[in-house]
Amino acid sequence: MSAESSPKIVIVDESPIRAAILEEGLREAGYTDVVHISEMQSLLSRIYALDPEIIVIDLENPSRDVLEQMFQVSRAVRRPIAMFVDQSDAASIQASVEAGVSAYIVDGLKKERMKPILDLCVSRFNAFSKLQDELDRTKHALEERKVIDRAKGILMKVKGLTEEEAYVLMRSTAMREKKKIGEIAQSILTASELLK
Repeated sequence: MSAESSPKIVIVDESPIRAAILEEGLREAGYTDVVHISEMQSLLSRIYALDPEIIVIDLENPSRDVLEQMFQVSRAVRRPIAMFVDQSDAASIQASVEAGVSAYIVDGLKKERMKPILDLCVSRFNAFSKLQDELDRTKHALEERKVIDRAKGILMKVKGLTEEEAYVLMRSTAMREKKKIGEIAQSILTASELLK
């Protein structure tokens, strides 16, 4: 892996010894752009300032509060995150998944495993992001469909049109004004609200 293609990786770890193991494992795996954050205060702003492609979090024996802080980071940054912990329970594992942690490794801090773990972490993150984007697009399309249907109903009522005629009118208006049909439908709803 060349220096130019090496992603920027941030290690979040309060333990200098454990961080050194992680950093050595990353460098041996060919990752050259590695930054270590040892101070947990203002963690989110530090991560934003560094803007890493991958985040590796190591928590020796995390308390509930520390885990929750890390999960908040995970929800906020939308980056692949590998989290190493020495011990865990079912609730913490479930919470990590819900927070978007891409790889949650219990008792597995070994430098030789860094590359496969990060490869898995990035792959899972990308797959999850793709699903999330698809879900967002589907929700948007559904919302737009509801707006179009409501606008058709208004046109049918006000202008005495059939459903087909109302749709054709909105579509031709959208084409003429070089807008999306959803924008025209939203304008109809807005105008309707103003005229009540």
